Parts: sequence; structure tokens; C-alpha cells
Amino acid sequence: MAEPGLAPALRFEAVSKSFGAFRRRVAALRDLTLTVPAARITGLLGPDAAGKTTLLRLAAGLLRPDAGRVEVLGLDSAREAARIQRRIGYMPQRFGLYEDLTVQQNLDLYARLQGLPPAQRLARYAELLRLTALGPFGDRRAGKLSGGMKQKLGLACALLRIPDLLLLDEPTVGVDPISRRELWAIIAGLRDRGVTVLVSTAYLDETEHCDAVVLLDAGGLLAHGAPAAMAAELGGRCFAVRHPSLDRRALQQRLLMLPGVVDARLEGTGVRALLAAGAAPPTAEGMDWRPAAPKFADVFVDRLHARRPRRAPQAIGPAAAGDDGPVLHVAGLNRFFGAFQAVRDVSFDVLRGEVFGLLGANGAGKTTTFRMLCGLLPASSGELRVAGQDLRTAPAEARARIGYVAQRFALYGNLSVAQNLAFFAAAYGLRGARLRARLDWAEAEFELGPFLAMNAADIPLGFKQRLALACALLHAPPILFLDEPTSGVDPLARSEFWQRINQYAAAGTTVLVTTHFMDEAEYCDRLVLMSQGSVLAAGTPAAVRARAARPELPDPTMEEAFIGLIGAHEASLRRAA
Repeated sequence: MAEPGLAPALRFEAVSKSFGAFRRRVAALRDLTLTVPAARITGLLGPDAAGKTTLLRLAAGLLRPDAGRVEVLGLDSAREAARIQRRIGYMPQRFGLYEDLTVQQNLDLYARLQGLPPAQRLARYAELLRLTALGPFGDRRAGKLSGGMKQKLGLACALLRIPDLLLLDEPTVGVDPISRRELWAIIAGLRDRGVTVLVSTAYLDETEHCDAVVLLDAGGLLAHGAPAAMAAELGGRCFAVRHPSLDRRALQQRLLMLPGVVDARLEGTGVRALLAAGAAPPTAEGMDWRPAAPKFADVFVDRLHARRPRRAPQAIGPAAAGDDGPVLHVAGLNRFFGAFQAVRDVSFDVLRGEVFGLLGANGAGKTTTFRMLCGLLPASSGELRVAGQDLRTAPAEARARIGYVAQRFALYGNLSVAQNLAFFAAAYGLRGARLRARLDWAEAEFELGPFLAMNAADIPLGFKQRLALACALLHAPPILFLDEPTSGVDPLARSEFWQRINQYAAAGTTVLVTTHFMDEAEYCDRLVLMSQGSVLAAGTPAAVRARAARPELPDPTMEEAFIGLIGAHEASLRRAA
């Protein structure tokens, strides 16, 4: 930990930075003044386009400020960028691993680029491979690693020289809870060795690992302090709410419509509500309100909700009635890649109007399973039926009944928003009045009007997500596949996204979703948890959490259940090997 009197690792003094030209110029940081203490972990949070990546790139000496001064480790970034870069480690959002090179070859390459003396390399390699648990995979190509292993390799490459300052831009996005925990153990160990860490994150629960948190919005400083102290300011405003007859999703929507309710999100067996300052829990509505301890997620929403208008929620009624048979039927599903079996005898059914979750650690087989269900990858064996169509014998007919949102933005960045909508509408065979009606619906439903003429690559991330969902729903498919749809999206945009999904499910759309956000797993009616290619647990979120309960942890969160169940299963497999 830092000792009193240590000079700050990073100073921003009235820093501004803009991008673009003429009328299209956009301010990324506005007159920002900030001090980051040495030998501490400081978390960097904010909504999309808040300026987090720009701040990190300025700190790394990769950008110069338009105005103000950036001082890194006592050095002026505008005049001494090369000296700064020899003393820092920097891991951008998409770290530049060479996927055709092995783990060891990537380390060799970055050691040379960073000027690490050959005499020091073997010892440093051994320490980093042990620290990241990548030792057994030195000869594996980086492109064949799981998402979590890639992130750990990227971190290892950034740490070949132990830096004085480590800058990490969302290192855990798209990484499962077990790998996230391992990455944070590495980060904490660096702090204990005197390294200053500045890390941006989309996971609000990760603030518990931070000594301080910086909250940005629209390029300005919104809050800065210890996360526990900031959360304590919301005492008396956080509640766990239950209702004797409403399910959790309907209760959440009802709460969001009440005056004085700032936020409502699913948590455990009920809904967590945040009230405005001075508001009291409503006495009507038949709801049971019980005080809850504030969390940093409440701080984030409270500080930002007044600055960003929230989408008006709509009441959710009972799910639309439909056929008794499953919309998605999976039986004995298997997938081999050569001699390797990635998916083993997976079976489940999904009913009309359900939100069904497919969860698992990186490398568990869930992505392979998901791609088979979407018709993007053929099954080696097993039965797959989507909306009454056999995906193995009539793939075109089955895919016509599917809407799909990819993990990474998969639309056409060099086409405008309007052109993307028109292209996908034509691909789905929409014509005439039906075409016009669906395009009008998409523009109004997802509030895309101001962006129609802009290239899709240039719109904010939250609106990219809206556009992807709009394109997937243009043909009103009975089943919607969502592959980590909120990866990298800020918590407010995620909350709005799930309000929409709840409404579509209540209207009868079946939703299958993969996610690494365990709070999103709570939105599922049922889910399966995969490990080592097989289904490890299945049922409602409450049933999966209950399966992980033990005397010392009687009421686990979904993340605790995920880590506990998968950790125990994989340990038993290792013992049996």
C-alpha cells in the first residue's frame, strides 16, 4: 500500500481533448482536473462516451491534450512521452495478441518490443506463466485460447517489465466470473508490490477491489472517492422489494412506474429499488419493502439518472398464450472438432415467451452450443428444432424464424443507420407497406431518428446495440438469440436493454441469451449452466442458486453460485483424471 507522502502517480490539470473536425468535433474530456495516488488501485467508470479510454490514452502518452497538463510519474506527457512509456504498462480494450503465434511466441515478441534484456526473460516468463496459470499452454496458439486466457496473456505481455503505473482499459469485458476473479487477484498482487493501477471497468461490482473510484460523464468528473464511502451516502434509500402475486419482472416494471423510484433491478428472489432523496416507500401496491445495504451500483445510477433521461417503462402483463410445445427443442446435441468433443449430449427445451439463459465459463462449450442453435455451425449429432423447423434438415426455413444479435457489433459500419435497416429488411424479404411499417417501427421504438444519416460505426455504443436489436427484430421473429448482447455497454444502457427484452418476452417472443453479467442471469425464467461441454445445472435462477448453497453461504448470489458450482465440478474432474 502507498505510504504517506508519496507523490501522485498521475495528475490531470484542466485537461480537455476533442476529436473530429469543424462542426463534427466532439469533446471527449472537458476541463478535467484529477489526481491518482501512487500504489493504489483506482477504478475508472462511466457511461458510454464518458471519456474513459481517452483519459487512459492521455495517461499512456499516446495522445496529447488540447488544453491543460497531464503529468505521469512526475513527467510531462507532452514533452516526455517516450520516458513515460518505458515506465508504464498499458493494456487497451482489444490487446494486440498475435493469434497465429503461440503463447510463448507472443511473450517473446513483446519482450523484444519492450526491450527486456535477454538475460531477464526466462525468469520473467516463468513468473508470469505461473501468475496467469498459462504455464501448460505455452505451445498453444493464442487464437485457440478461451476469452479469459487471452485476457490473462494480454496482461502478461503488458507486465513483462514490472511497471510503475499499469493502465488497463476494461480488461474483464467478455470474461466469465472465474476468470475475472483470477485477473483481479493478479491486479491486487501488483498493488501490493507498489504498482499503481488505473483500471476502467463495466462491472460495477469490481469497485470492491478498488481503493478509489473515478466516475466520469460526458468528459467531466462526476465523482471521485472511496467506493464504500460513496455508497454509504445512500443509506436509507435502498430496499429489497417483493410482491405476493407479481413475478419479479412484472414487479420491476411496476416499480419503475412509481414516483420517487430512481432504479429497480432484479436481485435474488425480489427486486432491488433505489429511491430518490427524500422519497419514502409507497404504502399501497401490496409490496413488501425491506431496507438493503447500498452498493456502488446504486451510486452509479443515482449520480447519472438526472443527467440522462430514462426510457419510459411499460407495464408487463401475463405472457401471451401460445402452443404447449417448445419453441426450441434440443436433444442429445454433440459437436466434435476433430478428436476434441466441445459439446457433450446437451438437452433442453425452451417455451414460448421464456427468457432462457445459457451460461458457462470461457471454454465451457456454450458459444459452440449457441452457434449450433442459430444455424451458424452444424451439429455433429443430436436433434435441433427451432419454431417447428428441423435445423439440421431445413436450416434456411429455421433461420428465417430467428433474430440474432452478435456479441460484437456485426452490422455494416460504413453504411448509415438507415441503410443498415433497409439492407436487413430486404434480406428478410420485407416489401411494400409491411417494409415501411417495420422501418417506421424500428426508428420509433429504438429512437434512431437523430442517427439515421450517420454511419453505423460512428454512433455511440448504446445506440449500436439498439440498431443491432432493431435489425434482428425487423421481421418479427418468434425467437431471438442474444450472444452477450450487453458486453462493454454501460449499466444504464444495459438496464434499458433489459426493459425492452422483458416487454418482448411478455408479448410472446422467446429469448435465448448468453451473458457473463451474472445480474443479467436473474432476468432469465430458466437457465442452464455448462461446464466442460456438458450441462452442469439447469432450472430457475433461484433453483441454481439454491443448489450452490452451503452452511457458510446459505444465500449465494448468482455469481457465487456460478463460481462455486463450476469450481467444484472442475475440481472433481481433475481428481478423477
